[in-house]
Amino acid sequence: MDTHPYQHLETQAGRLEYTFLHRTPRSGEPVLVFLHEGLGCIRMWRDFPATLAACLDMPGLVYSRAGYGGSAPITLPRPITYQEDEAQGPLFEILDQLNIEKTVLIGHSDGGTIALIHAGLDMSGRTRGAVTMAAHVFNEDICVAGIREAREIWETTDLRAKLARYHGDNVDTAFFGWNDTWQRDDYRHWNVEKYLPDISCPLLVIQGEDDHYGSVAQVDAIIKGAGGPAQKQMLPDCAHNPQFEQPAPTTDAISRFVANLDLRA
Repeated sequence: MDTHPYQHLETQAGRLEYTFLHRTPRSGEPVLVFLHEGLGCIRMWRDFPATLAACLDMPGLVYSRAGYGGSAPITLPRPITYQEDEAQGPLFEILDQLNIEKTVLIGHSDGGTIALIHAGLDMSGRTRGAVTMAAHVFNEDICVAGIREAREIWETTDLRAKLARYHGDNVDTAFFGWNDTWQRDDYRHWNVEKYLPDISCPLLVIQGEDDHYGSVAQVDAIIKGAGGPAQKQMLPDCAHNPQFEQPAPTTDAISRFVANLDLRA
């Protein structure tokens, strides 16, 4: 596993690794908060957060959730509410501990879902905007088909060894905590649309036109359900990872969106 001198926070979820990018935020300064996917961690974001933070001249915060990267291990199975639990527990705790007063949430896949739930729960005004990339608000057949395909790749290729470079001893719980959960019978009716009407901050909803983990129905549900202004950005020639498959238009879209947010006191 690659090593990096990340900092750590003690939370109710355990010891979590984190780092600031571009600069450490000044008091009251808005911060880009990056929320990783269901197989992700700090390192698996590659250089996207640092590039975006530099482009916007804003501090960025990235962290690995419990069970991922170099953060504390977890015990499986995950509850079907694992994304809701993260949004209403550790994320609030992290932001409070780091004295972050204003945020722009940027989440990919599971991280995008966590961003939406958190924005719906945050009544403090701290969340000034949220960007989702390939987020889900309900389960659908295409999600399960993509998850099953990932399981086959895990079983027939060196995917485990590749992921172990990033997750170390957490590699199996990172994969199965995501893959098994989405295939459970009691997860087929998972739905978090109830949080959308309480989102008052602006949203940018990004999705690849060829996303094999979710249909455009996910985007339409978010846009329709959001309580505040919401705009969508569909990217051609792009599947589930806009930040890697279409980095320039993704960065441009997010930069324009953030530039128009009210980030004042």
